[in-house]
Amino acid sequence: MIDGNRCVAVTGAAGGIGGHICRLFADAGATLALIDRKPEVESFAEELRGRGIEVSAAVADIADASAVEEAFEELQHLLGPMDTLVNNAGFSYQPTFTKTSAEGWADHISGNLNGAYYCAKAVLPGMIELGRGAIVTIASVNGIAALGDPAYSAAKSGLLALTRSLAQEYGRYGIRANAVLPGTVRSPIWDQRQRKQPEVLARLERWYPLGRIVEPGEVASAVAFLVSDSASAITGALIPVDCGLSSGNIIMTRELTLEDI
Repeated sequence: MIDGNRCVAVTGAAGGIGGHICRLFADAGATLALIDRKPEVESFAEELRGRGIEVSAAVADIADASAVEEAFEELQHLLGPMDTLVNNAGFSYQPTFTKTSAEGWADHISGNLNGAYYCAKAVLPGMIELGRGAIVTIASVNGIAALGDPAYSAAKSGLLALTRSLAQEYGRYGIRANAVLPGTVRSPIWDQRQRKQPEVLARLERWYPLGRIVEPGEVASAVAFLVSDSASAITGALIPVDCGLSSGNIIMTRELTLEDI
C-alpha cells in the first residue's frame, strides 16, 4: 500500500504513535526523516537503519520556528526533498481551564498548532517542485468535541482548519492534506497511568462503542492509507480513528433506549 520510494518526515518520531508510524514506513522501504525534541530520536534512527533503509534524524523542538527551519534544511540536504510529512508531535498537561495558566496555554498552542505550521511551511516548496505531496496531521477527537484539556483541544481544532486550508490552496500542485483524529490511544503515558490506577482504562472503555481504546498501530495504518495512492482522491478529510467515540454517546444511548434494563 505504501510507496517505498517516498521520503517521509515524521515529527514526534520517538514517541509511541510516532514510533509505530516510522516502523510502518520503514517496513515499506521508505526514506525517513525523524524529528523529535528528545535526544532518543538518534538511537531510534539507528534502529531503523538496521532495516536497510536511509534514515536521518534531527533533534529539534517544533515550537521553535528557527529550529524547524534549520532541521529541515539539514534533513533535505541529506535526503532530498520530502514528498510526505506526518505532523505527529503533540502533548497535553493541563486538563481543565481552571488549571490552565497563560504560559501553559501559549505552550500548547505553540507546540501543538504552530509547530505543524512551521513544518508544513518547510516542506511545501519541495513538494511543489516535485509536483506531488501528502501531509497527514495527527489531530484529535478533542478538536471536534469538548473532552477536557482545553488548550490542547483548541490547538487540535486549529489543526483541522489548517488541514482544510492546505488542501484548498495546494491541491493544484498535486499536494493532499488530511487529518487523523484519534481517541484515547494505548500509549506509554496511559500504560504509566494504568499502573497507578489499574481501573482507569476500564472506566474509559465504557464510552467507546467498540468497547476498547485505540492501538497506536491503528493510527499508523490510517496514516499509511492517507499517504498511499489508494487515497489519491482524498484531501481535506478529517478521519476519526477512535473506536466510535465521536459517533455519539453510547452510555446515553443505552440509557435512552433502556438497553441495559
